[in-house]
Amino acid sequence: MLPRDLPTRTAFYDPVAERQMSQTDAKLFYQRSQIGQLKTGSGVWSQGHSTPPHGSPVIVGSEHRDIPAGPRGLEYPVDSSPLAKERTISKGKAAAHEGAMLPEPTQQRFGQTTDLESLPPPRYHPLRDGPEPLGNRGPAANVGLDHNTDSNVRAPNHPALGVAAFSDTDPHITAELSAISKNIQSIMDLRERYIGLSLQGPDDNPRDDPSWSIYPPPPQPAWGAEHARAVAPGEHHVSTSNSLTGSMVLPPAADDLAGRQVPGVESKPTAKKRKPGQDIGEDFKMDDLLPLPSADKTRFKLDDSGVYQVFEDEAAEASGNPVIMVPTIREFYMDLDQILSISSDGPSKSFAFRRLQYLEGKFNLYALLNEYQETADSKKVPHRDFYNVRKVDTHVHHSACMNQKHLLRFIKSKMKKYPDEVVLYRDDRHLTLAEVFQSINLTAYDLSIDTLDMHAHTDSFHRFDKFNLKYNPIGESRLRTIFLKTDNFINGRYLAEITKEVIADLESSKYQMVEWRISIYGKSLDEWDKLAAWVVDNKLFSHNVRWLIQIPRLYDVYKASGLMDTFEQVVKNVFEPLFEVSRDPSSHPKLHVFLQRVIGFDSVDDESKVERRLFKKFPVPKVWDSKQNPPYSYWIYYLFANMSSLNALRKRRGFNTFVMRPHCGEAGDSEHLAVALLCCHSISHGLLLRKVPLLQYIFYLEQIGIAMSPLSNNALFLAYERNPFYQYFRRGLNVSLSTDDPLQFAFTKEPLMEEYAVAAQIYKLSPVDMCELAKNSVKQSGFESAIKEQWLGPNFKLPGKAGNAMVKTNVPDRREEFRYQTLREEHDMLHKYIAYGAKGSSDSTVTADQQSVAQSIIGGHQSAVLREHTNTGSEPAATIASDVRNEKAAWSGNVGNAAVPENDVVASPASLTPSIEGPWPANAHTSGQDPKLFPGVFSRGQVGSNQ
Repeated sequence: MLPRDLPTRTAFYDPVAERQMSQTDAKLFYQRSQIGQLKTGSGVWSQGHSTPPHGSPVIVGSEHRDIPAGPRGLEYPVDSSPLAKERTISKGKAAAHEGAMLPEPTQQRFGQTTDLESLPPPRYHPLRDGPEPLGNRGPAANVGLDHNTDSNVRAPNHPALGVAAFSDTDPHITAELSAISKNIQSIMDLRERYIGLSLQGPDDNPRDDPSWSIYPPPPQPAWGAEHARAVAPGEHHVSTSNSLTGSMVLPPAADDLAGRQVPGVESKPTAKKRKPGQDIGEDFKMDDLLPLPSADKTRFKLDDSGVYQVFEDEAAEASGNPVIMVPTIREFYMDLDQILSISSDGPSKSFAFRRLQYLEGKFNLYALLNEYQETADSKKVPHRDFYNVRKVDTHVHHSACMNQKHLLRFIKSKMKKYPDEVVLYRDDRHLTLAEVFQSINLTAYDLSIDTLDMHAHTDSFHRFDKFNLKYNPIGESRLRTIFLKTDNFINGRYLAEITKEVIADLESSKYQMVEWRISIYGKSLDEWDKLAAWVVDNKLFSHNVRWLIQIPRLYDVYKASGLMDTFEQVVKNVFEPLFEVSRDPSSHPKLHVFLQRVIGFDSVDDESKVERRLFKKFPVPKVWDSKQNPPYSYWIYYLFANMSSLNALRKRRGFNTFVMRPHCGEAGDSEHLAVALLCCHSISHGLLLRKVPLLQYIFYLEQIGIAMSPLSNNALFLAYERNPFYQYFRRGLNVSLSTDDPLQFAFTKEPLMEEYAVAAQIYKLSPVDMCELAKNSVKQSGFESAIKEQWLGPNFKLPGKAGNAMVKTNVPDRREEFRYQTLREEHDMLHKYIAYGAKGSSDSTVTADQQSVAQSIIGGHQSAVLREHTNTGSEPAATIASDVRNEKAAWSGNVGNAAVPENDVVASPASLTPSIEGPWPANAHTSGQDPKLFPGVFSRGQVGSNQ
């Protein structure tokens, strides 16, 4: 070592003392580990560390040491672990499962007196040792660690505030965090109210009932013979019976998925079975669904505000009592403004940003400690790997569902086989396919991938207008009309044929599903009937396919062309046929059948378009006659409001309901994300969440689905290396991968596998990561619960390990339990801060004077304490967020402008904390817990003190 490299002693660093302390710590660690080994058994691999069948030792944290190997929630003890006997299992829902279930992440654990206590405790360092050893904690340190512990149970002189809670010696910090938590909870309460009203919840859809009949019925599982051998392991099967393992074997109960759709109306079973990938649609017979349900006495009408109202009967219609009260557009925008105000609050953004960083860091640490064990767990699962777990393409547009090579082959085959077929009526004459290509000076031989020119990854960046032109083969809109439209001269026959070819490929792969988006433009009332006839007449029914209806936001185009006068015509054209068929299915029989496979609604267009607000208050649809397109929030509200009434009608009749899953956050204003948070089931893209940390944090807390398409974003709006997909995944957001437009972005026959492959290479995803993404896609999808039970396990709705069937998902239980524990910790932290703000002063060590000073300090920023009331002790925490309509009163300054005596205003918040003179506490250095300060707290306190 050179002399210049020798460490020198300074006022802050003593190399000799540092080495001495490190050596002392190492010696103590060694002694404690040796004693632990003697107590639990000789050798490093003692009884607690089992050896799996494949011979690799299972590393299970540090159950045989008193120094944990990682943060709380990262320990996954085996049944023989001594600590497993010491932990108190929560008495919640998880207690109903087997004893081997992992403990709750924040359970109250108390150390026992052992021989180790004779040793002096080593100097604790959180970055090196993980969480503070339980033996070194005081009695108060264990408080607040149980999810189900009553919040009124407190350790002496230390109120529990949640995981790694703040001390009451920082009342100004705790008061502000309480206000932030209440604001976050108020947003989640608003979302719960809107989602519950519109019947978009997980248990609101009638088709998720076990008795729901799916027609044509899905294929039965092929593992019937495997299950029979597992039930009777003593029997020896000959090779002839083993040869049936790859065949379709019906289980004993062949009608598990059969049931009723409407009480008293049973669907007829189909007589014809088909093999997957062959004879697409041949198992569908319209006669099997007859007779259709009859009409009922329900009434509906379009009110003056542009929302359809549903009434039980004529008397209710006359009295004006609808089945549900849909929020008015004024109420909607008031709630939206509340979300936008909270999301732009400085301390709230800082809080959410730090929590998201914590979540990401926690997952990184988990991955380092558990990646080898996860691999070992995956190897124990027979048959399953990433290729044969179910995965759903949750966001793909039907008119671009094939790749370029597939479309090119199809066009060439039609040119060679049917050149004289009339396919177009244009300029007052009928044109054959040969004449169409002759008009553009091309032959079948001239066609190539380069000639089609439909790839959008080179010249469409930030050019959504050029991207839309890529839907035209060879740049000719007439070819798009012939081959990629459902409503044309040949009634969409070519598109139906290529759709069947894509379905055959999907069914052959068996494990890939899609949710195709197909357009309803709202230009006429007969669009729904034409689309339903196209699907039913061409028998485009598959067990691998479900449909979403995308509604392009093109009112300005229709208005400019003179097609319509007001926005109300769009609302009427989109929803009136749906209300008619829901009230009387016989009025649109094919539409009724088609809607059984429809999941929900999407809203599509270029989000980057500038939205100019011309009105202080937006007019209702029948008054909106401007040439300007309504903003994104206006479109989503009227889709949501009318869908809510429609769902209420359909659920009363026992029909399936719909959800809102729009394109959101790809570009444009971050307000779009607030709109989706308020009233949408899930979204597609969500790139802009990276710029709004509070909304991203709430998306995590609510586990709102996000279907992301990094390859699509790479071509249009955001380079692949900057895509936040992997960051979202590590933080625990409910993300899945989707293809968006395979025709424009994919090169292979399996675009979804291509999307996974690129992401795995760029982000270095492990097989467990990819299987978790696949499981997320299934949970986000709109497939029936009976089918999801086949794919994910019978308890897939339960959180954590309890709902995970590793033999089906290939996701280790430890990964699921980590995700669940982390999410529960975040919710518990918020709830306990809210409880702190609502409890009386008698439960706290903070005096009334300190609380008044803290309020005066944070009073300079009113939005941070928007939901804080003067008498919080008399108001339950659960009802604090219910008063949504008093927003203006809260903004008027009852809290922020509170009169504070001049002598009570201090120059710095630090004066509220106890003096640190005297001996420095042992854990006063970096503790690994949540930071005690947030940006903006001191500055606001100083501003408030100087006024």
